[in-house]
Amino acid sequence: MASSAEGDEGTVVALAGVLQSGFQELSLNKLATSLGASEQALRLIISIFLGYPFALFYRHYLFYKETYLIHLFHTFTGLSIAYFNFGNQLYHSLLCIVLQFLILRLMGRTITAVLTTFCFQMAYLLAGYYYTATGNYDIKWTMPHCVLTLKLIGLAVDYFDGGKDQNSLSSEQQKYAIRGVPSLLEVAGFSYFYGAFLVGPQFSMNHYMKLVQGELTDIPGKIPNSIIPALKRLSLGLFYLVGYTLLSPHITEDYLLTEDYDNHPFWFRCMYMLIWGKFVLYKYVTCWLVTEGVCILTGLGFNGFEEKGKAKWDACANMKVWLFETNPRFTGTIASFNINTNAWVARYIFKRLKFLGNKELSQGLSLLFLALWHGLHSGYLVCFQMEFLIVIVERQAARLIQESPTLSKLAAITVLQPFYYLVQQTIHWLFMGYSMTAFCLFTWDKWLKVYKSIYFLGHIFFLSLLFILPYIHKAMVPRKEKLKKME
Repeated sequence: MASSAEGDEGTVVALAGVLQSGFQELSLNKLATSLGASEQALRLIISIFLGYPFALFYRHYLFYKETYLIHLFHTFTGLSIAYFNFGNQLYHSLLCIVLQFLILRLMGRTITAVLTTFCFQMAYLLAGYYYTATGNYDIKWTMPHCVLTLKLIGLAVDYFDGGKDQNSLSSEQQKYAIRGVPSLLEVAGFSYFYGAFLVGPQFSMNHYMKLVQGELTDIPGKIPNSIIPALKRLSLGLFYLVGYTLLSPHITEDYLLTEDYDNHPFWFRCMYMLIWGKFVLYKYVTCWLVTEGVCILTGLGFNGFEEKGKAKWDACANMKVWLFETNPRFTGTIASFNINTNAWVARYIFKRLKFLGNKELSQGLSLLFLALWHGLHSGYLVCFQMEFLIVIVERQAARLIQESPTLSKLAAITVLQPFYYLVQQTIHWLFMGYSMTAFCLFTWDKWLKVYKSIYFLGHIFFLSLLFILPYIHKAMVPRKEKLKKME
């Protein structure tokens, strides 16, 4: 009788668990539908905002506690977020972290360890992209895994640098070089830190260890005075979130593929692409601002002091919002958007290719890496190819204006500055939208259809300038100006 009762009790408990899980999924799905979002997107947003209670708990109960407790807390909360979003598929990140730890321990501070890490982590990520790919943007385990891939590759390179003579390293490499031997718990805490696990930002192991050791505070010996700076970034993130939520049903990439879009005049198609190209980036801006607030709240965002003694909290800033919104140049957008990822690529890819002796080749290979890191769809390659082309042309144009006496005088006319700015911003965001079309539509049949509808305007415009600008420069820049530059 007792065993029968215990069996019935176990059945009831199991059934209750199933029902509770079912109700949770139903309620989340229902809420997501009412908000016009997918359930996975809602889970992502909830997880990002969960960083704030986690950060408050860390500040009040774990700051200056034993480091192993902090690593355990970061690992447990990160794994919980991974399970909430991706269920049992969290094993992908767990497997790669454990194997990375073994690579560091078994291969040591060798170039073999770096190459093995790069090949394995990238191959695992690309295999994930291949087996989970669809024609749409889906939130799945590969999303945080691409963030993790960069973390683990950077970890291997920094560990390798830690074994070199300090005098052979640049000042930047000395800053990031890992002198000690990380434990598995330290690597896990670094990888699963709740403020950056899902969407970034990137930060180094050394910076993370400073957090754990209580060094990242503006008040030595006390909890960082970072609540106000964190709330400022959170508020800004909420502003973008509300704006994106309200407008996203009306400004979509799907509309670019409709007959209605094709039937509109050419100017309308271009203007819609311009507006959409600006707006589509706001979902990334939202996530990065909110997570930056989490990092600031924990202290991870602490970046020393300004000359006047004011604390800086931009160590984990992935966005320079004012620059992003106001700068009329493509290089300005690159400098203000996804800052930490761009800095990672510059540090571990671009600068490490210095041996090639060609800056353009190094830049092109870095952008190729970025394209593959984003995914296997052709749209990513087209987007970063356009970025490479646009940046080269923009530099040529800036040099022409600077070195040509006629154009310099024309550009300096104060009354025409607003007109110049408007033209620059129009070109800037039209062709940013042009590039983002391929990025967001993924497959060649989709982005090709849209590019055909506007007659491949971006490619024709910038390829033409690429070949024409050198001749204009030759004609408009006096020989003495060229000789002066050479001197």
